Amino acid sequence: MRDLIGYGATPPAAQWPGSARVAVQFVINYEEGAENSVLNGDKASEAFLSDMVGAASHPARAMAMESLYEYGSRAGFWRLHRLFTERGVPVTVFGVAAAMEMHPEAVAAMLAADWEIASHGYRWIDYQYVAEEVERAHIAKAIEIHTRLTGSRPLGWYLGRTSPNTARLVREEGGFVYDADSYADDLPYYDQGQLIVPYSLDANDMKFVAVNGFTEPDQFFRYLQGTFDQLREEGGRMMSIGLHGRIAGRPARARAVARFLDHVLASGDAWIARRIDIARHWQEVHPL
Repeated sequence: MRDLIGYGATPPAAQWPGSARVAVQFVINYEEGAENSVLNGDKASEAFLSDMVGAASHPARAMAMESLYEYGSRAGFWRLHRLFTERGVPVTVFGVAAAMEMHPEAVAAMLAADWEIASHGYRWIDYQYVAEEVERAHIAKAIEIHTRLTGSRPLGWYLGRTSPNTARLVREEGGFVYDADSYADDLPYYDQGQLIVPYSLDANDMKFVAVNGFTEPDQFFRYLQGTFDQLREEGGRMMSIGLHGRIAGRPARARAVARFLDHVLASGDAWIARRIDIARHWQEVHPL
């Protein structure tokens, strides 16, 4: 059953730490190498979320698509890593287990920066029509690989390319503090006992690679700035920003991210936090 009402006209008081007017949360999605590829046993190549907008999926290796993804792990991730660590700003990584397994140096850098690494599933593929038993096995495999690579199990979950079974399977697994596979609110909420910390597809660099999206970095900056300023004015809201090494990690786009980050820092009344910190705060202030 769908909930179209939520908090309605009177959202609860967020009571963010330090009397902050808005909680701001940056996500870096780490997916590179786990996308659709015949090298991974898939039937066809990836066709989603790259600068090659509208690319076809081929029953063979697509070398241009592979290289666009490779930019994210080879260069873009490190540019974003420098941008955030130089400012001492906390980050949550949505890490695909198969991608993390291919690049332990990146995982080590995430851990050294004290970034939260939430699970982004086992593979970066569309689960819409994947059999339930396969998806359940993939969730278990994602947790196993993640735990082995990082030393602790993931407490946050975001699959992104979900099936109708995903939310239930995550609840049944039982070990996640929060599920982020929702875009339904500006605040955390509970769904059948599971804490949901919503994510964002609009304050997200993926709109650079959409037909109806951003065409240049200043548009991205202005959109992020406008979103932040509105939520800050309202007070007691949460803003999520989604980034990818292969997208926002490109030089000009990274400059827009840096400008926005400096805008947030200059406000003086924003709580920049990892998603797990927001989840823990919500459980304490608004327990189930």
